[in-house]
Formats: sequence, C-alpha cells, structure tokens
Amino acid sequence: MPQVIVGLKSTLEIFTLTLALSIPLGFIVALGRLSKIKIINKITSFYVLIMRGTPLLLQIVFIFLGLPNLNIVIDRFPAAIIAFTLNYGAYFGEIFRAGISSVDVGQNEAAQVLGLSKTDTFFRIILPQAFKTVLPPVANEIVTLVKDTALVYVIGLDELLRVGKIACNRDSSLLPLLIIGLVYLILIGIFTKLLDKLEKKYQYYS
Repeated sequence: MPQVIVGLKSTLEIFTLTLALSIPLGFIVALGRLSKIKIINKITSFYVLIMRGTPLLLQIVFIFLGLPNLNIVIDRFPAAIIAFTLNYGAYFGEIFRAGISSVDVGQNEAAQVLGLSKTDTFFRIILPQAFKTVLPPVANEIVTLVKDTALVYVIGLDELLRVGKIACNRDSSLLPLLIIGLVYLILIGIFTKLLDKLEKKYQYYS
C-alpha cells in the first residue's frame, strides 16, 4: 500500500497539472483556430495537426529523450507535464472550437441589438452556451487523461502502473496489477460522478 500511495500521488500530480495547464491552452488554441488573422489560424491549425496526428507516447519520448540531442535537457516530470499539456491542449482546443462554433449566429445578432459589446457577448452569451455543449467531450478527455497517465511509465516515473509492474515482478503475482486496476476504476468512477453532476447543473441551458 505505501507503494500504491506513492504511485497514486504521482498519477494525481500529472493529472492535475495537465488539466490545469491544458484547458487554458485549449481555450487559447480554440480562439486561434477561430481567428480571422490567417497567420494565427495557420499556426494553431498546424499545432493541432502535429499534436493530434502523432501518438502521445512518441511526444513524451521525443521531449525527454529526443530534445537532449538538441542540447535541451528536461527532467522526467517536467517532460511528462509538457508532453501531456501540449497534447491535451490540442484536443481541448478542437473541442472548445467546435463548441463555440455550434452556438447559433442569431445569439450574436440578438446581443448586438441589445447593445452588448463583443467581449460581453462572448463571455456572457456565447461562452456559457458553448460550455454546456463541450462538457460531455471534455468529460471523456478527462477520463482518458486518467488512463493516459500510465504512459509516463516509459520514462521511469513512479506512477501507478510502474509501481504495480515492479511489485508484480518482485512477488511473481498478478495481484498488484489487479489492485492498480481497481485504483484506476475508483479514480475514473469519482471523476465521472463529479462530471455528471456538473453536466446536470448546466441543463438549464437546454
């Protein structure tokens, strides 16, 4: 159990930091993808293409093992956070872009008639409706993130899977892996329940 707690702590740190950094990044990416300034639109589109078009595992390995060849050395934990943030920022960006685009154009027109500024229209009219729309796909990404944290095993971080694998080899038993699987199920169950409550809270926009 002490080893499981150590692995769980590392997993939750990666999860929390990635979520805290990738959601704001995703919002910026979404605005860039919706921008009418071509250079900003092209740069963010290319970024999304690279991040979504290559495996997260490859991105982790490239940042930790590939960048030192360019004299850029990053420790294990920061390398994992950078890779996860860049990857999930792209996915969240596309989710937010789709959510913002899905809001009826009539909402903008109505806000203009009421004399609202573009900023007020976006933050008080468009964004709350988009937020409700993007909640289900964002919830799916959050659940996926919990499981994807196991990928940092490849660079030697003591997250849950690595702790379980070491215990499994040491004890010649599958029990440690079953315990780790149960911990993942509990984590996902907790986050799923919290996200379900959040979705119900925003049902009044329906």
